[in-house]
Amino acid sequence: MVSDAGSALSGGRPRVAIVTCAEIPLLEEDDRLVLPALAALGVDASPAVWDDPAVDWASYDLVVLRSPWDYAQRHAAFLAWAATVPRLVNPVATVAWNTDKRYLAELAAAGLPVTPTTFLAPGDPWTAPATPGEYVIKPAVSAGSRDTGRYGPADAEQALAHVRRLQAAGRITMVQPYLPAVDSYGETALLFFADPDTGRLAYSHAIRKGPMLTGPDEGVETLYKPEEITPRSPTSAERAVGEAVVATLPDGLVYARVDLIPDERGNPLLVELELTEPSVFMLHDEGAATRLAAAIAWAL
Repeated sequence: MVSDAGSALSGGRPRVAIVTCAEIPLLEEDDRLVLPALAALGVDASPAVWDDPAVDWASYDLVVLRSPWDYAQRHAAFLAWAATVPRLVNPVATVAWNTDKRYLAELAAAGLPVTPTTFLAPGDPWTAPATPGEYVIKPAVSAGSRDTGRYGPADAEQALAHVRRLQAAGRITMVQPYLPAVDSYGETALLFFADPDTGRLAYSHAIRKGPMLTGPDEGVETLYKPEEITPRSPTSAERAVGEAVVATLPDGLVYARVDLIPDERGNPLLVELELTEPSVFMLHDEGAATRLAAAIAWAL
């Protein structure tokens, strides 16, 4: 059970908002699993849409970001909202840092194995690579694989149009090599939740994502591209990279997701570090909802 200190604001059972967006106001099936798990710990949790003006965020003992997946198109408004929420997890400073994928450059500078990435500001010149391999273009502020495309040597004209479209919209653009291992081995996502005994992020479970990018960006009408998800036991090398990434993070985080794809030698490379609104795939691990609920209760 949660201590009485966690319910000081509400005068009884702690109240927690599980933040989503208007497109999925009742949460996706995966995120709904945490609601009964929190209830079992004496916590009343309910979904709330981040940009709903009727929500009184100060009335909650804790506000937990889960699926505000429309934020990328209104990044400044989302960060401004996050800054007004009194008790937000993960914290607003982490959200501001993590919603701009230029954090990858910082992690690479810290010595972590990061997928090589070129960042282009609006107005920066760019020429399609002359090398035979494929590459990925996407905005630095993005979610759900929207505005993301996969290109090869024959797609230079389309790739340049993609870069120019993002730059014209004032968006920072990323160019990364396409890692062929994703087509066969897939992508490994390692989930970490706060350990209620220590407050530090601890490994929970992992999943495999199948390949998602089939060619140039053609637009996505939904919040995200469909994903092929299966449970996975990570290799020792993947666990080591995941733990190394998490070790760089500040205290006070409730959850983190580390996404890895092998390079041509089989070494795991960091593709993304998700600290804001990652899917955590509780449907694919029997104890995940209980562990996430315990991490949220710890944050109370």
